[in-house]
Amino acid sequence: MASNGSVMQALVYHGPGQKAWEQVAKPMIEDDTDAIVKVDTVTICGTDLHILKGDVAAVTDGRILGHEAVGTVEQVGAGVKNVRVGDRVLVSCITACGACRYCREGSYGQCIGGGGWILGHKIDGTQAEYVRVPFADTSTYAVPEGVTDEEVLMLADIGPTGYEVGVLNGRVRPGDVVAVVGAGPVGLSAIMGAKLFSPAHVVAIDLADARLEAAKQFGADITVNPSREDAVAILRDLTQGLGADVAIEAVGVAPTFEQCTALVRPGGTVANVGVHGGPATLHLEELWIKNVTITTGLVDTYSTPTLLRLLAAHHIDLARFVTHRFPMAEFMDAYDTFARAADTGALKVVLTS
Repeated sequence: MASNGSVMQALVYHGPGQKAWEQVAKPMIEDDTDAIVKVDTVTICGTDLHILKGDVAAVTDGRILGHEAVGTVEQVGAGVKNVRVGDRVLVSCITACGACRYCREGSYGQCIGGGGWILGHKIDGTQAEYVRVPFADTSTYAVPEGVTDEEVLMLADIGPTGYEVGVLNGRVRPGDVVAVVGAGPVGLSAIMGAKLFSPAHVVAIDLADARLEAAKQFGADITVNPSREDAVAILRDLTQGLGADVAIEAVGVAPTFEQCTALVRPGGTVANVGVHGGPATLHLEELWIKNVTITTGLVDTYSTPTLLRLLAAHHIDLARFVTHRFPMAEFMDAYDTFARAADTGALKVVLTS
């Protein structure tokens, strides 16, 4: 159903396990730094599945989900300086006020001026025909010429998340052995980002053989299915008994975090990327003596301009993330396909208006 006047269709959260594609009010300019963007291309994130499980308490009944989109600017507030009606833009998963302490440091994910991760979380998100984007000048990016909406859409969240929270937080360096636990979209993004630093080996670890096959396409040199193989033994064989220089956790459950702490060498780094809905055991009785660094983080998207340049120069291939395509009216089917990724082989699903 197409939007008509003051209403539109959107994917609305109604409590754990409950969602609906339904008619809602079309967003309007609320602050003079806002933009209203017509959503041309949108996707679903693993974080949306965490929300639907009830893992993110801040998301309340009636919230429009989604924090990734590429679209066309339809309207801007009086205070918007650089974004114009008709512009083709990437709507970032992170909103930045641009002026608070954290934004001035480039830590946009921690914005205390009204931004951070708010779309589909604290305010209505992108899984709709239109979205209101606060702080439009600092929260959208012009789409480069010569790239598709689908490619750019992968830089709304998973591209910078895998790169910043996994690769850069993990301090991947040339010659490193990098273990990536979880070969879903964010894990694959971390593999792709790690390859930019010429590691000696990238080892992908996942329970799903289909995702391990995908990991090979994204640059993994070695794949390990821990249901059949001993990941720790394989990493130690590769590293003269030491372990991985960097272990990237890209799932968000306790066993995979604990596996990363077992995989990493003394002096190495565990970079946690996954969204955790419950506690994990930190084995300090083993780690305290090993000089291991553990990092956590919400993506800041400070790397988005860099990744856009790499995309425009064809140094990274983002099109391969997209495995399934739907019209926006089939949002419920798209969610079903994405949620059953082990059966469907879905990496990223893309919906178009």
